[in-house]
Amino acid sequence: MQRIQMTEDLSFSRIIHGLWRLSDWNQPKEETLSFIQHNLEKGITTFDHADIYGSYTCEGLFGDALSLQPSLREKMEIVTKCGIVLPSENRPEHQTHHYNTSKKHIIASVENSLQNLKTDYIDLLLIHRPDPFMSGEEVAEAFTQLKNEGKVLHFGVSNFKDHQWNMLQSYLPFPLVTNQIELSAYHLENFEDGTLNLCQEKRVAPMAWSPLAGGAIFKEEDEKAVRLQHTLKKVQKEVGAKGIDEVMYAWLLNHPANIMPIVGSGKKERIQNAIDSLSITLNHDQWFEILQTSMGHDVP
Repeated sequence: MQRIQMTEDLSFSRIIHGLWRLSDWNQPKEETLSFIQHNLEKGITTFDHADIYGSYTCEGLFGDALSLQPSLREKMEIVTKCGIVLPSENRPEHQTHHYNTSKKHIIASVENSLQNLKTDYIDLLLIHRPDPFMSGEEVAEAFTQLKNEGKVLHFGVSNFKDHQWNMLQSYLPFPLVTNQIELSAYHLENFEDGTLNLCQEKRVAPMAWSPLAGGAIFKEEDEKAVRLQHTLKKVQKEVGAKGIDEVMYAWLLNHPANIMPIVGSGKKERIQNAIDSLSITLNHDQWFEILQTSMGHDVP
């Protein structure tokens, strides 16, 4: 498995496993543990969480499984996110859906995550969404305290645009190490608005959520999805891929920004498809054919 060096003391597996649907799998903790072990054996060592996933349950389900074999913690990197507040029966004190990036909320969220994940530290904490009420100074105070206490080793953001990244970074005494953003052959916003360029400028490898566009292309829900599926099938035949999902992963992996796709499936065969895509090379003609198909027109 390829690895991406995030900092001098932090590296991630190129393919990341996302746990946002873990509660939907409705499986015993022994089965979850087995799946974690399977991923580790395949070289996938980085696991992506957020406090809100599964209405605040997925971190705990993962932690319960990990508690069956605590020694596995040393073999993995745990990412989690905070900052979104959701009304939930598991958080009865939450009255509305909003963002909260106050120092108090960030620290409380991390304490909950540590308890739920059954770990003493988080490898990487992300602010889940840009908060229009954010105080860069408060976030920096929370991050610095958590780092000094050894509870969080590294910090980053998710879904931030360049001005939001630069604002927060200006308050921090250490660098943000990643931006987790939506990237796929179907969703091009972060390719087109400079977000991915900023990652390269800062020498930061981005994490890509929804790399298969939430299955939209497979469902052929609109004209864009239909035309993309046609091109992806064409390239699939040319490169000998097993499916268009491998081509979609490869389209991201072949980009020079060191994109790390987050695979959210609970099926081993789909995880394997993502791993197999690491060996697929797209030439410039194929890469741009997919891009232009998604755009619906030729490049200028």
